[in-house]
Amino acid sequence: MPCAETECKDMTEQENYAYEIEGGYPVIGEIRCLGAKNFVIKAMVAALLGNTPTTLTNVPPIGDVEITAEMLTSIGVTVQRADNEVLAIDASTMNTAAIPVPHSGSNRTPILLLSILLHHFDTVSVPVVGGCQIGARSVDFHLDAIRKFGGIVEETEQGYIAHRVKPLQGTHIHLPYPSVGATETCLYLSVLAEGRTVISNAAIEPEIFELITMLRAMGAIIFTSPGREIRIDGVKQMTGTKMEVLGDRVEAASWASLACASNGNVTVHGIRPDTLGNFLSYFQKVGGGVELLGAESIRFFRREALRPAIIETDVYPGFSTDWQQPFAILLTQADGISIIHETVYEKRFGYLKTLDRLGARTQVTTHCLGEAACRYRDMNYDHSAIIMGPTLLAASDSITIPDLRAGLAYVIAAAIAHGRTTISGIHFLERGYGNIVPRLAAMNLQIERVAVRS
Repeated sequence: MPCAETECKDMTEQENYAYEIEGGYPVIGEIRCLGAKNFVIKAMVAALLGNTPTTLTNVPPIGDVEITAEMLTSIGVTVQRADNEVLAIDASTMNTAAIPVPHSGSNRTPILLLSILLHHFDTVSVPVVGGCQIGARSVDFHLDAIRKFGGIVEETEQGYIAHRVKPLQGTHIHLPYPSVGATETCLYLSVLAEGRTVISNAAIEPEIFELITMLRAMGAIIFTSPGREIRIDGVKQMTGTKMEVLGDRVEAASWASLACASNGNVTVHGIRPDTLGNFLSYFQKVGGGVELLGAESIRFFRREALRPAIIETDVYPGFSTDWQQPFAILLTQADGISIIHETVYEKRFGYLKTLDRLGARTQVTTHCLGEAACRYRDMNYDHSAIIMGPTLLAASDSITIPDLRAGLAYVIAAAIAHGRTTISGIHFLERGYGNIVPRLAAMNLQIERVAVRS
């Protein structure tokens, strides 16, 4: 599938580029959220459950879409772009159940394909999963789920091999942690399994309910309850559908943080306010302003002097772990001591060292600085952060992005830092955010994508 955008080029080439940002002034303008990274990849994979083509619209021009498309075409699936935002996927041409090893380490799609391909083939193999290095992200939940449905899973140095000796059978699965990925795997396995499946302690993120809507449109029978329980009655076959990718709530929260941290005024289009949940409350609690301009348009600005806050990340409907990095930049401008207690991933504060180089004052600790139940209590992980503000950030001639979400936090930090900052490692950022430079430059941010010597 040809890449539609400059920023979706091969990662090797991307590593020879960097961003240069001239910051230190209010960011003002309008920006449209692209389709959600955390849904579009799962929708592309779900399309393989249908026996007719599926069309996805509002598909973002991001690296992870290209990586997943290449992965699907490598097993014979037909993937075509009708235009920059429309993707057609036809699984009827699929001809192999072995994901090539070269795709290993690119993203975490292979572990999701393991369950879906098991509906089509008796034996399936996928490489070791990749993604950002922010924590263990255990695949045990996924492998255990396959076994519960009657599959047999082998773990090798190269990856995972799953076998099916008879049709998958519905089962009752209680997830020890409401993992989004594990919930998705269970949904993929259950919709075509024989009999009823009950998933308890399931994830309930907006992207999960979008996936359920898509699967229902494909013919799946899925019931949700007031708690974290999902019941599925397996069907014999499913068809393709047409699905619009919802706006990216992580991206929207990042633009909101940029507007408030820079004392600017940014209107964000293409985002449903309900998907932002508790973010809007925390944003206003620290001094941010919110104005709803339409069904999918929100104006973000700084309403008053910024105040410190205590933030605890959690599964939905809690404060998303993907919101904490851009929000941390905002907290560096608040007058007082703020705390972020990370309860989802154990290694998500590595970006703070670079933030300190720009002038921030932060400290990490292994203690649980919060009230939320935490999996990492007494486990010696630096999973709580103290941020002391306000601090004036200054530009740096070179900072390197360590992972996807930290990458956008660095862009926000550079936008409020006085002077010119060069950001390398942009291939991490462009995996999940498309057209960063033209969209931000369309406001008043002075940002360029420049070639650098390798």
